[in-house]
Amino acid sequence: MINKVLKNMFENSKRMNEENILKFLKKNPEAKILDLGCDDGKWTLRIAKKIEAKKVSGIEIVGEKAKFAEKSGVSVKKSDLNKEFPFDDNEFDVVHANQVIEHISNLDKFVSEIYRVLKKDGYIIISTENGSSWHNIFASILGWQIFSLTNISSKKMGIGNPLALHRNEKIDLISWTHKTIFNYLGLKEFFSVYGFKNIEIKGAGYYPFPSFFGRIDTRHSHFITLRAYKK
Repeated sequence: MINKVLKNMFENSKRMNEENILKFLKKNPEAKILDLGCDDGKWTLRIAKKIEAKKVSGIEIVGEKAKFAEKSGVSVKKSDLNKEFPFDDNEFDVVHANQVIEHISNLDKFVSEIYRVLKKDGYIIISTENGSSWHNIFASILGWQIFSLTNISSKKMGIGNPLALHRNEKIDLISWTHKTIFNYLGLKEFFSVYGFKNIEIKGAGYYPFPSFFGRIDTRHSHFITLRAYKK
């Protein structure tokens, strides 16, 4: 019963987080966009539709997912996001990554590559789970693994947290495990270190209260979404 309630809260938070991402996007039919970890391309195309962009590229490490995205109309490069991106300098107006940065082991390379491929005045949108969300804080007080950092092994999910949604399930790929969970200020300062400017953050999800409270108290929301510009 508790897990069912948590799952519903998660889904509501996820939807609100997607709304936050879409609100950060600006209409620009001439924009060239890059989706990092584009999966099957469905969300990538929703982003492109909001921007009204026709030039849509993605990077995806899972071959089967990359093929789906390619068939959907996304120009996909199969590559590892911990390494150099297979694109030229100053190529994109918008770079996006939803629930991806927590899976990256080489964060310095990842963010420096984002900066490299962005055009001047282009922007990045990064969305991830928040280590300072109230449910993560209370899990830590109890001596449990925080909810956002329970899938750290491909052998078993939900390690160290008896209420984790997918406890005891297996992860198909090691690239899907979580490596780093950011807190509000950590995410903001990490991107500023690499020269990004005009940084804004929106929040979504606020367990056990309704998701919209996350927009009021961003620092303790479940999801945090950052938009920052290359100047």
